[in-house]
Amino acid sequence: MRRKNDLNSVLLLTWDEPKLNITGIMNEQLTDTVLMIRPSNFGFNEEAFLSNSFQNKPSEDEVESIQKLALAEFDRYVDELRTLNVEVIVFDDFPNSISPDSIFPNNWISMHSNGKLYQHSMLVSNRRKERREDIVNYFELNYGYRSEDLSGTELLNEAKFLEGTGSMIFDHKTKKIYAAISPRTNPELVDSFAKKIGYESIQFEAYGGKGEAIYHTNVMLCIGDQFAVVGLDTIKESQRNLVRQHLEKSGKAIIELSNDQVYASFAGNMLQLKNKNDERIIVMSQSAYGSLTKGQIDQLKTFNNHLLAANIPIIEKVGGGSARCMLAEVFKPI
Repeated sequence: MRRKNDLNSVLLLTWDEPKLNITGIMNEQLTDTVLMIRPSNFGFNEEAFLSNSFQNKPSEDEVESIQKLALAEFDRYVDELRTLNVEVIVFDDFPNSISPDSIFPNNWISMHSNGKLYQHSMLVSNRRKERREDIVNYFELNYGYRSEDLSGTELLNEAKFLEGTGSMIFDHKTKKIYAAISPRTNPELVDSFAKKIGYESIQFEAYGGKGEAIYHTNVMLCIGDQFAVVGLDTIKESQRNLVRQHLEKSGKAIIELSNDQVYASFAGNMLQLKNKNDERIIVMSQSAYGSLTKGQIDQLKTFNNHLLAANIPIIEKVGGGSARCMLAEVFKPI
């Protein structure tokens, strides 16, 4: 096992021989390409804070340095993904951006191997400017996607929202969508989207440390090709077995997280990728990695060739999102 770590870098663990033969598995669960947005105005989003309890207001002495620190964290993360031979497509945010959360593109865009690109609705009004026609046009031109804008539900008298792969966790192998219902994840829209793409919808309630609805499903659930990392105890007690049974029936090995790992360390906000060599990579933050037990790390090693822990403390603290939120998966059309 090789390890690289210093205070200003990501943490990379890699091992020469994984415990399972995990390369060469044919499925659509993993991609080797991601979209990331380099922020120009990162900061604390007051409007988003109303429904995202994972955000923390910065101290006065932090405010002036937030953008600079966030850029450094972002650039290191991109560099390490590329070092692992993951294709990273980076767009700069507009210089006059009004959204402090543009660094989290997975909420407004999702790209699927059926050739469809969807633009999703978002609860926070100052985030809606993150949807960009130039980015949509880029993927239409270079990859052949057909785009569909689903954001019109924002304009209804009773507005409804479904925030992309923040709201929905996909198990593409068994064609299931898992969704924790919240102000940002409308149950009717989950069902509608599942029907649109021919998936089954599994909905449940999940709660944060103060009893509030967890704002995004992807802070408490990650589904890989052969495993699931899940904060089962965040789920309403009467619904936990439903979620567990669906995951087990789908052939997933379950790696359970404690509530504290979910709430305090973003341990549920992981994403499994593959690289150009068809090796498996589990991506998370250093905060998430630091909260894991040896047993949990050993389980992740069973299903991955590499573990990448991005050092993004300012992005996590101020933005209320973590390593997975910064990645919009690009599933190239088949």
